Order: sequence, then C-alpha cells, then structure tokens
Amino acid sequence: KKKLKISGRELLSVPRQVFGLDQLQVLEMSPERESCLRYRMEQLPQEIGRLRNLTCLYVDSNNLKKIPAEIGTLSRLERLTLSNNSLSSLPAEMGALQRLRSLHLANNSLTELPAPLCQLRSLTFLDMSDNRIVTIPSSIRHLEKLETLLLLFNSLESLPEDVCLLRNLHTLWLGNNHLRSLPAAFGELVNLDWGYNYCSCNFEGNPLERPPPEVCSRGPEGIRDYFSSLRRI
Repeated sequence: KKKLKISGRELLSVPRQVFGLDQLQVLEMSPERESCLRYRMEQLPQEIGRLRNLTCLYVDSNNLKKIPAEIGTLSRLERLTLSNNSLSSLPAEMGALQRLRSLHLANNSLTELPAPLCQLRSLTFLDMSDNRIVTIPSSIRHLEKLETLLLLFNSLESLPEDVCLLRNLHTLWLGNNHLRSLPAAFGELVNLDWGYNYCSCNFEGNPLERPPPEVCSRGPEGIRDYFSSLRRI
C-alpha cells in the first residue's frame, strides 16, 4: 500500500500498524478542507521516522503541539502540511529534509521564522500565514529557490534586506501586517508582477508610507524609481 488516509473526528494518535507499511508514500491524517472539522491528535509519534519512503505527509487541522526530531529522517519527503495546529516551534532536524518543496504552517502559534526552514534549499512554497510572526531573520536568504511565500495576518513591522535576495519569488503575500516601509532593494524582485497580477503580491492592511501604496501598484520599476529618487535628494 502506497497511499493511506486515516480519518475520524476522535482521531487521537497514529495506529501502530501504520508504521509497518514501509512502502507507504502518502499519509493523510487531515479532515477534508471543506468540512471545518478538527481532529484531536496532539503529537506525531517518534515512529513516524520509520516511514522512510514517505513523499507526502498531511497533518493539517489537528491539535499538534510538537513535531518529533525523527521527522528529519524522512529524506524523501517533498510535501508537509501542518497548518491549523498548536505548534510554537519546529525541531532543528527539519533542516535535513532537503527534498522538501512545499511546507504549510498557517494558523499555528509560531512567533518567528524558525531557523530550520532556512536550511531547506529545495523549498519552493512556504505558507506561514496567520501565526504571530514579528520578525524574519536575515538567514531567510538561504531559501534561494523559494517561489511562494505567504505571510498574511502576522505582526511584521519590517522586512530584512535579505528578502530582496530571493530572486525566484513569484508570489509574496504580506497583507495584514504592520509594515510601514519596504527595503530599498525591493524592486529587484522582478519576478513579482505587482499591479499586473493581483495574486502575485499583496500589501493590503499595512500602513505603508515608504513607498506609498500607489507606487507599489506600478510594479518593480516604480519601486526602483522611487528609491532612486530618494537617493538623489
């Protein structure tokens, strides 16, 4: 068996029989997105590390408070969804998931961008919306392949200059934070088409002053011109 879905409103733990399925590639323990249900599992057992062939692990909408260090042994994992849980931290061992391309962490209790994420060189999709993130460390520059970064509904007051080194970004959502300014090199993110595709970059709900919102709507060239004019003054 290569794919397994376990469901049930009273789901509290992973059945032990699962860990004998050493060929398992997809394990889903999340309610259907449309159902608005929440399962009750509070932690993944250490035995999750036995499933060495897993490529996709879905554990959204539970009550997870901790991820075991053994998650780092899942060397083939490409997709990990942990949204809608109660996570306040992530184990450093997650940095070993070098094939991970998509990581969902929306609606947890994280307060900063965890350091292990910056070691995930293959990551292309990172959703950290609706946490309590107040800072993004400059080490985010290590996510050089990142294409999608969702940071809506957090408490960001500033962005590190190193965000501007993520030249592969196509989608960046920053809505509903506390941003008053953008880094001077923000216009170098040329793959974001502000103003042309609304879904590519979202600033709504921020008290932006520098540059003003109307400048952002002109796209990367407008932002570059704006900061260039400031340097000439």
